Parts: sequence; structure tokens; C-alpha cells
Amino acid sequence: MANVRLDNIKRKFNNVTAVEDITFEIPDGEFWVFVGPSGCGKSTILRTIAGLETATSGKLFIGDKLMNNVPARQRDVAMVFQNYALYPHMSVAENIAFGLQMRKVDPKTIQQRVQEVAHSLSLEHLLDRKPKQLSGGQQQRVALGRAIARQAQVFLLDEPLSNLDAQLRDGTRAELKELHQNIKTTTVYVTHDQVEAMTLADKIVVLNRGRIQQIGDPQTVYSQPANRMVATFLGNPPMNILPAKFTGNLFDVAGQTLPCSAQILERLNLREGQNVDLGIRPEHIRIIPKSELSTQHLAILLVEVKIVEPLGRETLIRAGLAGSSGIVNIQTSGDVRPLPGEQLSLELDMKQLFVFDQSTGDKMFPASA
Repeated sequence: MANVRLDNIKRKFNNVTAVEDITFEIPDGEFWVFVGPSGCGKSTILRTIAGLETATSGKLFIGDKLMNNVPARQRDVAMVFQNYALYPHMSVAENIAFGLQMRKVDPKTIQQRVQEVAHSLSLEHLLDRKPKQLSGGQQQRVALGRAIARQAQVFLLDEPLSNLDAQLRDGTRAELKELHQNIKTTTVYVTHDQVEAMTLADKIVVLNRGRIQQIGDPQTVYSQPANRMVATFLGNPPMNILPAKFTGNLFDVAGQTLPCSAQILERLNLREGQNVDLGIRPEHIRIIPKSELSTQHLAILLVEVKIVEPLGRETLIRAGLAGSSGIVNIQTSGDVRPLPGEQLSLELDMKQLFVFDQSTGDKMFPASA
């Protein structure tokens, strides 16, 4: 096992810069997940660590060894691909053993390692089968087993669960997390699925347009996003972004007003007429029951229900903001079922409000801890 360090890595393809100024260090034994929209550079970074891509500039270390000019086969990393890449003419046992055989490991050691890996992945009863006789989840476990059998310093996983159906993906994700807890090999995992990122990662790296937006543990990145992009990328449904104008110590949102807290006024020194984006997560919005409408509520928005999505224990509501084309996502209890077209009064938890610069997307409030 080893740490992985990237110092100012840049990768260009002709005149296109895929990643730039990528700098971080993954401590030995940690599980890091790269997330971001398509084309953000996450797979390019993974392939650069593997040696399948060559950095245009910068330095890459695995352990204390500079890897820039070390061929992929000599980097002692094991990679699992999205498409499994199993040998169809080989049995499960032969697929798991292949990497060890190529390194001319002693046959007795190979047999022992295959049995150990098969046991850890519940593949013992499948060792004599060919890949075509396996389900998608079983094939992915074989691909993981082949990587694990090598006992490499670093595991690299490129969207390994994306070809599985939802139930298999959930089960395999849990197996993968338990496996890492047992073997504690340094792992780099690429995905576009934020659920995988939140549940698997020791640290999340959020990327956009080839640059790192934020690195942190999942809860910190979720609750303290560095900017608007991170705030809207992590979370399902995503954080609501409400364009607003600061006027008269209030926020004007499509003709409706929200209070501006003393903390925001003190921290930001907003100017009259300044445009900002307000952010609030769906779980921090409460539907005011009709029985409470006569009481005083300060942070109120009026909306019209567009779509209702019952999910059992919770209901997701997409509502149109009165006076604009904006959509507000609301997450509420499963027994709440408004009808499309119904008017709702929403109370926002202003203690959970974010303020972003409308032009740059940078977070203005609250300050990062």
C-alpha cells in the first residue's frame, strides 16, 4: 500500500486542456472518490495515475517514487474498468489468477490467493464458470477479485458499478465498502453517482471543467459547499438556487421578499440593488399547513405545485415560484400529497441559507468553517 500524490498535474490533448492544476495527496489506505459532470476530467486523472495517460506537466508520486516516466505495468496499481474486461474463454478462477500468472507467481500461492479472494467476494461456487454464465453483478465481482488478488499498492476503479441495475448496484456498493474496510488498500474511485460518492468515500474530490472545486469528507462537502457548482451537484434533489436582488435590507425573489439576517448583513455588506443567488436545500423548506396561515411567518414563498413524486417515506415536490419560471424542490414527509396546481406557502429555514455570487458562483455566505 502507498500514498498517492499529484503536484500541479496538467493534461492537454492538442489544444484542449482536460485537467489543470491538479494537486492533492491521498494518504495510505484511504478511499477517495472523484465526482463531477461528464467531461470534468475525473477519468483523465485516474488514467494518469494508472499510466494510461501521460501528464503534460506536473509530478505524480506513488509512495515516495516519481512515476511520470514509469510504464503502467511497473506502477503496481490494479484497475477495474466499467466494462469488466474479463476473458470470455477463461473460468472465474482463471480470470482472478491471470494477473498473478503473468507475474510468474508460485502456483501454490496463486491457488491460495484465488481461494481467499473468492471467499471474500462470495465467488467460491462460481470458480469453474465462464463469464457468460454470470450475472452483471457477479462479473463485476470477478473483475474486482482479479484486482484484489494482485495485492497492488493502489486500486483504481473507473465507474465499476454503472452497468448494474439499481438493486445490484446497492448490494455491490455495500460489499465494496466492507471489502475496503478489511483490506485497507489505497483506493481511487471515479463515478458520476453522488450516492456512491457519499456512501463510499473517506474524501470526495469534486471536479468541474478540469479543475478541483472542493476536497473534503462527504458530510463537509454536502453541508459546507465551496461554491454554487458543488452545492447543486451534491444532493438529490439538488439545492434550490433562487436569483434575488438585495433591496431595503430584504431579498427580492421574483417579487416576493425574504428577510436578510443580521449575520448576512454584517458579513457581506451588500449594496442596494445587488444581485445574488440564494441557496437552500429541499429538506430545509417546510410547507405551512393551512391551519397555521393566520400566524406570523417571516420567510415565506408562495408556489404552485407542478409535479409530485411519492417515494414512500418521503415526497418530493417540484413547484413553480409565483411570478417567475423558477422551480423550487421541496422534500417532505411521505404522507404529504398535494395536487398539481395547488397553491402552497413555504417557510424557509433562514439559518440554512447560502448566498452565492451570481456571476462567479463563489460562496459569499456562510463563511467556510
